[in-house]
Amino acid sequence: MTDHGTASALRTALRLIVILDADAARGRDLGALAAAVVRGGATMLQVRAKPLGPGALAEVVRRVIGAAGNVPVLVNDRLDVALATRAAGCHLGQDDFPIAEARRMAPPGFILGGSAGSEDEARRAAAEGAQYLGIGPIHVTGNKADAGDAIGVAGFARVRAAAPGVPAVAIGGVTAADVPALLEAGAAGIAVIGAVVGAADVERAARGLTSALEA
Repeated sequence: MTDHGTASALRTALRLIVILDADAARGRDLGALAAAVVRGGATMLQVRAKPLGPGALAEVVRRVIGAAGNVPVLVNDRLDVALATRAAGCHLGQDDFPIAEARRMAPPGFILGGSAGSEDEARRAAAEGAQYLGIGPIHVTGNKADAGDAIGVAGFARVRAAAPGVPAVAIGGVTAADVPALLEAGAAGIAVIGAVVGAADVERAARGLTSALEA
């Protein structure tokens, strides 16, 4: 198995993160969506299903892992489920399980990402051992009620500069039109929910973002 936690492999995987959000999926099977977005060029998947208990979430994560092939699958928030399912990693927000504690529990190669919306949050997540940062929200989004105020591309660049040694992806209402400016601002990639999972044709939506990132 590829060690997605190595620096070069991780940077490649961060190019297009599709967050498979159960609410945004509107009842569609996350395993089927996973297979489709991977065909469209997604380089990392993250499973986010807030209402599900650990057993039900673990079942969904295993289904997504099975559909994702060699694309790494992370679990949002739930370190216990990520470890139990042998997912590639876990993304932890500011109010989730501490990244430093998670690092002590995680096996070799396990990816730990952290969220940041300010310079202080970026520095703290980096100091605790986050291997990448999800910085945003770039725009106001309805997919995450606690996301905070939009910081825009300029805010992304400012927050990213606070943790220069950690690759960062832009999140929060990001579309293909934002890609050139975000890459110019130093983004390693983008993380999206609505731009892909909210689309009727998720494979086509992922392919459009992939084209923008490669342009």
